[in-house]
Amino acid sequence: MPADATARVRIARPSRDLEAAERFWVAGLGLAVQYRHGADGARGRHSLLMVGRPDAAWHLELVRDPAASVEPRPTPEDLLVIYLGEPVPDTLVERLEQHGGTRVPAHNPYWDTWGVTLQDPDGYLLVLSTRTWSSSAD
Repeated sequence: MPADATARVRIARPSRDLEAAERFWVAGLGLAVQYRHGADGARGRHSLLMVGRPDAAWHLELVRDPAASVEPRPTPEDLLVIYLGEPVPDTLVERLEQHGGTRVPAHNPYWDTWGVTLQDPDGYLLVLSTRTWSSSAD
């Protein structure tokens, strides 16, 4: 099956603390919990939290295996960019900070020009961009 424009996308990442991640992504950003599963402590049985928007073709899966934890290892270029197409509301940035996010300068100054970069509780970067994006070759 080809990966065409209708393909669903799951972005999976390890998490140190699923409760902290949920506060950031759900209470802070406003995504919805799409699925949650708690591990029973057996090796290979992961706890996971899937967040996203019910109408979107993507979701973020945050995973924790309490028996064999994987440490998140984000780099300055591991970005999740959300194109808002409008100015980033100060209230949204403040809410993300109140729920565990930290506003940081972007590694690439392009993102400081066109948005706001926040670090989530696991160290991954979320960029809220003022720009729009289209998959067409306009």
